[in-house]
Amino acid sequence: MSEKTHLLPAGKLPLPLLEKFLTRFAPHDPRIVVGPRAGEDAAVFDLGDRYLVAKTDPITFATSEIGWYAVNVNANDVAVMGARPRWFLATVLLPAGQVTAGMAEAIFAQIYDACQALGVSLAGGHTEITVNLDRPIISGVMLGEVAPDRLIRTSGARVGDEVLLVKPVPIEGTALIALERAEILAARGYSADFIARAQQFLHDPGISVVAPALLAAETAEVHAMHDPTEGGVMTGLLEIARAAGTGLTVDLDAIPVLAEGAALCREFGLDPLGTLASGAILLVAPPAAAGQLVAVLEGAGYPTARIGRITPAEAGLVARRAGERVAWPIFAADEITKIFT
Repeated sequence: MSEKTHLLPAGKLPLPLLEKFLTRFAPHDPRIVVGPRAGEDAAVFDLGDRYLVAKTDPITFATSEIGWYAVNVNANDVAVMGARPRWFLATVLLPAGQVTAGMAEAIFAQIYDACQALGVSLAGGHTEITVNLDRPIISGVMLGEVAPDRLIRTSGARVGDEVLLVKPVPIEGTALIALERAEILAARGYSADFIARAQQFLHDPGISVVAPALLAAETAEVHAMHDPTEGGVMTGLLEIARAAGTGLTVDLDAIPVLAEGAALCREFGLDPLGTLASGAILLVAPPAAAGQLVAVLEGAGYPTARIGRITPAEAGLVARRAGERVAWPIFAADEITKIFT
């Protein structure tokens, strides 16, 4: 079977293939400050006195609170570039034969409430009832603004920088498992309180990282921030190193994993380090700033751990557990896809 006819797994397009496409179909507009590039969270356009930051991301897994999801995951990718989210547009596709006015109203209410919570305006979009869908799908677009000298890129990591993880993992993955497999979990003996608590991880500790991302950007020198989503925290770390052209050493034991997340991932045979990690931030800063960032973020209620260091490119990707080097965990698709197949 040729490369072009080989079937690809669910989830993100494989990174080498994505990089190949993005190189081949690169834009030429000089006003594009950050264009399509693996690892970068959003596009950036030069408007003169400010940069416009634009992100688009679909919500395909979630069937509960999908409108709230769509706003927050897109806002996250704008905020980790140092920009404040301002305007949101949504393409809402509803399944023919299943949709009611009440379903549509609930989704719009979720979108509106999430925008209100972030100080974002719902600026437009498109809604339709679509055949051949078995669940609603939303593709969102978030726009934000940042001063040119305050832009933060995933590719900004420098050799010697410390890598911090703000908030534990996998927040989104834990909530999604509890939401999508609640009946199975109950049948396997998980209590209603445990399931409800895990479902509420969408809100507490929450998948939004807008507040801690903007706080970090205002606190000290930050060279890079990244919102780890599909593929989990390990894929996010890989994307930082690939975008910056560096190596990276990570202490796997230093990565804080939610107890509920560990239990639910174990139940379905998932690795929590490769499971949907929205709600956390990978933050890269010079050693002189790392201590201040940890203190300020912790003081604001955002647990922050030192998990690694940026190294020269020739050092490669190094993962350690119990002080010993181990194979770097690679995930061709997000682990969460296992519960849907």
